[in-house]
Amino acid sequence: MIEITKGTTPLVLGLPHTGLTIPADILPGMNDTARQMADTDWRIHDLYAGLLPGASSVRTQIHRYVIDVNRDPGGHSLYPGQNTTGLCPVTDFDGNALYDEGKEPNANEIARRQGLYHAPYHRALTHELSRVRALHGHAILYDCHSIRSHIPFLFTGRLPDINIGTNNGTTCHPELEQLVHSISAAAPYTQVLNGRFKGGWTTRHYADPANGVHCIQMELAQSTYMQESPPWAYDTAKADTLRMPLHDILAALSKWRPQVG
Repeated sequence: MIEITKGTTPLVLGLPHTGLTIPADILPGMNDTARQMADTDWRIHDLYAGLLPGASSVRTQIHRYVIDVNRDPGGHSLYPGQNTTGLCPVTDFDGNALYDEGKEPNANEIARRQGLYHAPYHRALTHELSRVRALHGHAILYDCHSIRSHIPFLFTGRLPDINIGTNNGTTCHPELEQLVHSISAAAPYTQVLNGRFKGGWTTRHYADPANGVHCIQMELAQSTYMQESPPWAYDTAKADTLRMPLHDILAALSKWRPQVG
């Protein structure tokens, strides 16, 4: 269920929300809303495919409705006071129930899913970051995400096209944050740094800039590369336009080296 590409650069792409697999033992308890899988980070792996030969990647095939590998395994919210979804979500991003009544996962089921799907993803990500850091002296985790541009349950108004998250500058070297911010600002898209999305659990958990592990979350509005409603069609013309600044971002991150002394 975990796809790993071992690259040769300091860059590791995290792909936590592109999977479409709901195991057969879980699916019967879910309702029609869950089966639509509307909150998938649709086709993000295709958007980034081939952009930077030599980049590593770690991807899970498990859908986020089964367990969200970008959530704290202890169940703590990263955005206290704001609507969000949990480790094993029971509602979608519009606040609609995902399970038939009484079929929601209990504590034992959540622990089972954590062991089967959450832990293996993070073992793979930990190993790849360690391997890359050993080769280059530092590693950069670039966590790839997308979301519908208008979800009133989660945020007001329309989301900017490009949303960069570094937990207010704490998860990476300032030069890396500035590289991503400046390239994004020069592209024909709206963008924000540490707006509604400041970086998820993965970004914050692995970040250790003082010891050479730098993390950035990139949350893209899906309107920039696809149709934001069923059948969630990939728009090749839009995607190709977006891939240009994304390539420049990945290339700049890959070439960056910390100053010595």
